[in-house]
Amino acid sequence: MDMLLRQLYQDQASKDHTCAIMVLKKDDSSFLSTDGFDAIILLISDEANELHSKHYEAMGKRVAFHTMSQDMMHHSLITGNQRRLIDWLVNGKIVYDRNEFMQDVKIRIDSFPPGDRSKKLTMQFAKLLRRFEEGKTLFNQGFVLDGFSNLFHALHHLARIAVIKDGFYPEVTVWEQVKKIEPEIHKLYQEALNSEEGLDKRIELLILALEVAIISKLELGTTHFLEVLRSIEGEASISDLLVIPEVQEYRIDLELVLNVLIEKGFVSIVKRETPAKAIFQTKYKINNFL
Repeated sequence: MDMLLRQLYQDQASKDHTCAIMVLKKDDSSFLSTDGFDAIILLISDEANELHSKHYEAMGKRVAFHTMSQDMMHHSLITGNQRRLIDWLVNGKIVYDRNEFMQDVKIRIDSFPPGDRSKKLTMQFAKLLRRFEEGKTLFNQGFVLDGFSNLFHALHHLARIAVIKDGFYPEVTVWEQVKKIEPEIHKLYQEALNSEEGLDKRIELLILALEVAIISKLELGTTHFLEVLRSIEGEASISDLLVIPEVQEYRIDLELVLNVLIEKGFVSIVKRETPAKAIFQTKYKINNFL
């Protein structure tokens, strides 16, 4: 198997654009997700926006060869949109590493720098708000199962916040992580799944628990965005905020985050006159006590 895999990646190791190559075999760990393949080869490239895959079969073994740019890899580490990637980077075997590039990535994952952590917390908090608001609305409109589905997703985002807060990347086995880190959230998860109460009652209890959690996690979950607001001189319109590069990963939910911060007194509304009589444009500024 090793000889077969080496034939696929050895030519790539000599190319200038190759930063690192990792190999993951299905038999190495029962926890690794190889998407049904017997092995995964992951090549990290310094070419911009490179992302492609090839599939191979030899000697009855199926292999997937993925190439990803280092910019996309770092973006995925921040956004968490490819959770299997964390497993691959942590558990994969390094077979080529130019200037210890991948060793530095592994150190970054282990240390989880505060800047990365702060942004991931706000992203997860924004998603928590979105799922919570949609779930509560659907439930109140009588769409019980759809409401429960969204609220259950909100609970997942709450779990990821707990894991990130403790300095870890949320993994595929996030509930095992939460069980050790914040047992109260794990208990809420178990009750939502296994309680003998009717579904309506479980949803009502879940809504109450999530409302409390949102308030308790508000400052932690919005730290990144609050830092962005502090960096702005004076007030800013929603248009000003939506184009800031630092908020792009959660811009789709930014208005929800902003409204909660206004409701809880962290941000103030500033009214500015417009040419239309009695119509004001609203702008926003962080309150001085923060």
